[in-house]
Order: sequence, then C-alpha cells, then structure tokens
Amino acid sequence: MQAKYEKVEEELKKKILSGDYKIGQKLPTEMELMNQFDVSRYTIRRSVGDLENQHLIYRIQGGGMYVNDWQSAKAKNTNNNRMIGVIATHIADYIFPSIVNGADQIISDNGYAMLLANTHNDPKRERKSIITMLESNVAGLIIEPTQSTVLSPNLDLYSKIKELNLPVVFINAEYQQLNGISVTTNDVDAMKRMTDYLIDQGHKKILGVFQIDDLQGVNRMNGFIKAYQGNADKKLESNVIMYRTTDPLKKTLGQIERVITTDDRPTAIVCYNDQLAIQVIDLIKSLDLKVPDDISITGFDDYRLSRYIEPALTTMVHEKEKMGHDAAGLLISMIDKQPVKSIVYDPELIIRKSVKILK
Repeated sequence: MQAKYEKVEEELKKKILSGDYKIGQKLPTEMELMNQFDVSRYTIRRSVGDLENQHLIYRIQGGGMYVNDWQSAKAKNTNNNRMIGVIATHIADYIFPSIVNGADQIISDNGYAMLLANTHNDPKRERKSIITMLESNVAGLIIEPTQSTVLSPNLDLYSKIKELNLPVVFINAEYQQLNGISVTTNDVDAMKRMTDYLIDQGHKKILGVFQIDDLQGVNRMNGFIKAYQGNADKKLESNVIMYRTTDPLKKTLGQIERVITTDDRPTAIVCYNDQLAIQVIDLIKSLDLKVPDDISITGFDDYRLSRYIEPALTTMVHEKEKMGHDAAGLLISMIDKQPVKSIVYDPELIIRKSVKILK
C-alpha cells in the first residue's frame, strides 16, 4: 500500500513535470498543502524533502518553496545518460516481444540500456510511464501511442518532451496532433489488398472486424471500405463490427456469432489482427462450422502461431523485429543529432489455407 507521503510526492511531481507548477513558481505553503491533502506536517515535509533531493524544488529560508529549473538540469545530463525508454501498449505477448527484441539489439550495440514500460493501452498508465521516463532522465524514447485515435490527455507531457528536446520515435501509429518521427505500416493499402484478394476469390459477403480506438484499426477499416468502393460494380455486400480495447472479448465474439448464425451469413471474415482471427476460428469450430469450407478467415501481423493453427492463416506481414530495429536506429541517429525520416512499411500478403476459392 502506498504511503501518504508517497501519494503527496507523486501528485506534486506530476504537477511539476506537466507544467501545472511552472519553473520558478512558488508552491503552496506547508499549511496549505496539509489542508489540500488532509495530512500532517511531517508527511508534507517528508514529501517535499524527497522532491528537493530530486532537484525538482528548492527552498528559500523564510521565503517558501519554489519549482527548480529541472528542465535545464535534465537537458544537461541527457548526453551522459545511457538509458533509452521504450513504452508499448503491451510487452509480454503477441507480436510485442519481437518488437522489443529488435529494438534491444540496436540499443545495446550502441552502449545503451533499455527501460521498459507497459501501458495496456490505457492513457493513465501511459501518463505514469512518461513521468517515470522523465524522472529517469532517459536519453530518448520509443513510444507506441495509447488509443491513438482519441485525443490524448497526455499532450501536455508531450509538449514538455518537445521543450526538453528529448528525441522520440513512435511505432505502429502516431498521434495525429503531433508531427513526430515514426515507424509504421501502410495499413490502409495492406487491408485494401487483403480485401481485394478475397473479392478476387469470389467472396461478396465479407464481414470486417476492427479495433477502432487505435489508428491501425481505423486505417485497416478504411482499407476494407476502400476495396469495396473500388469494386462497386460487382454488387458486393459487406458488414463491419467495431470494438474498443476496453470491450470484453466475449462481447465482440458474441457480435460475430450473431452475424454468422444467420441464414445470410458472410462467406469471409477479415479480422483486425491474427490474435482476433485465431479466436474467431475457434468460435466458428464451436458452432460446427468449418474454416474455410463454410467461412473463410484472414488476419493481420503474421503472428508466429498463425502458420501452425488448422487451417494455417492467410494474413499480412508485420515487420515486428525489424520495426524495433529500425525505430531504435532512428532514435540513436536523433540522439547523435543526425537527420532522420519516418519509415512506412508496405507489408506482404501471406496466402495460406484459411481462404476458400468460390468462383
């Protein structure tokens, strides 16, 4: 359980790092802080003492407490720091270990260590992770945006990062409000090609299932729609199910089940990623239907299990380890003050056994 002084310290630190308390600004008095947090004088002094030791505030005898010029101190120390922060929506599962491994190869080869943080696609956890990275005085950041289609509540911290001239490389997506360096996939074109492939195989009734609080999902959905727009003369029928990170998987699978148990079920389902596609294949089998004889399935990312399931999954390649490798390479170049450009991959379509030819 977090101690009272730690809670006070954390709250004051957040306000300092986010700019709510500006450099040189006088802080509330001890009595005001005691009333604000409903704690004792000892608790306030313990919290303030820790912030002094971290050079975030300073005291003037008889004149109160003030916010220290912590930005300048961090900027001066950055060149001597050999730590790089990596913030991802997930770390331990799916494609993310490969991305982190690719980044680590370049980071360690250049004499840096890696500090990892996991947001679980939660903006509050992203905020805490960014603050931790700033406190650790990292030399640069590799960040996978959290809920990248939603207006980020953490833009104030990204403004602070910009003020500090701290190098940042975004992976998988980028915040539309920021003009940053990124390593991403051309998701729109990739999903259009996947959908075009299904149409070429004779599929007219295709269901698309997309996560829409991440930019990747919205772009893939737009690619799905774009394929239908380009084939309007073929009298095609489509349907779309949208879900968010916070939606229970059971709810999303329930929506899919309702569609595929009708008399007018789709002949194919395009899934946001392989992780979802594998779950959908299990759902279809549980309903005594067969893939691809009854319903064809496609994924995205070429997850390592996708080639081993039955049937092997038709999917799009995600660069994974190369993405981490390239992102870290760009970041090292930025730290070394070298010019860089964003990277966009054009993924390869991997045709396996999960799609039936109807024509």
